[in-house]
Amino acid sequence: MDESKVLGIFKESDALLEGHFKLTSGKHSDIYYEKFMILKRPRLCEKVCAALAQRFEKDKVELVVGPTTGGVIIAYEVARYLGVDAIYAEPAEGGKGRVFKRGFHIDEGTRVLIVDDVLTTGTSIVEVIELVKSYKANIVGIGLFLDRSGGKIKFDYPLQPLATVTANAWEPDACPLCKKGIPISQRGSRKFQKA
Repeated sequence: MDESKVLGIFKESDALLEGHFKLTSGKHSDIYYEKFMILKRPRLCEKVCAALAQRFEKDKVELVVGPTTGGVIIAYEVARYLGVDAIYAEPAEGGKGRVFKRGFHIDEGTRVLIVDDVLTTGTSIVEVIELVKSYKANIVGIGLFLDRSGGKIKFDYPLQPLATVTANAWEPDACPLCKKGIPISQRGSRKFQKA
């Protein structure tokens, strides 16, 4: 699946929203990618996850890990395609980092693929990387539906987004949409920083 098809799925599923949005980082943007519009459609989600899994077929993945919430579904679907197990990392108490709950753990040396939906700031991925490293596992790569940073966010592991876009993001005091008085909305599952 090439990048244009992935972006077409975002549009087809109404996952590409235009307006005035407050992002998890506290910045403002004129575009928001609502991945749950894809995740709620099993056939579309399966296509995208299969394409993601294909990027890592030769990497001898033994376990797929994703962050809650969207990463749970993506990790499951990618792992199903690869024929391995999937687990997910939940926010730690106090909101600092990620932890495994529900009896999940990783054996030392396990070849782990980390997956997530949309990369904006990289916070969720960094938290999962730190957690996986604490188990002395081997991270083979990071798979994403979409990198909205335009490739600006880098990791020490191979990064495979199905699509890369550059989306505007402004500090609240520099937001041209705020200056025009356009109402803002908040999306996402993390607690938002105050504007």
